Amino acid sequence: MVARDPSEMVTLKIPRPLYERLGQLIEGTGFRSVTEFATYVLRDLASHPPPAQRPEKELATGRMTDAELAAARERLRELGYL
Repeated sequence: MVARDPSEMVTLKIPRPLYERLGQLIEGTGFRSVTEFATYVLRDLASHPPPAQRPEKELATGRMTDAELAAARERLRELGYL
């Protein structure tokens, strides 16, 4: 994560149990903090079309498509997490 001017940052509040669980999930992955992981996940989520623009089949399952899963794995591999 690139260091940013503190005036460009905001605080996102999440429940402490979720924060602690995310901390456990990222152990050994290369993410340096829950904040770094959350930023990565939110950027990835924001880069996809909104649910209203996704095919109905994808919305019904609530799961990633095979193509989305493959893209996520490839990106994690490129970042050195896999």
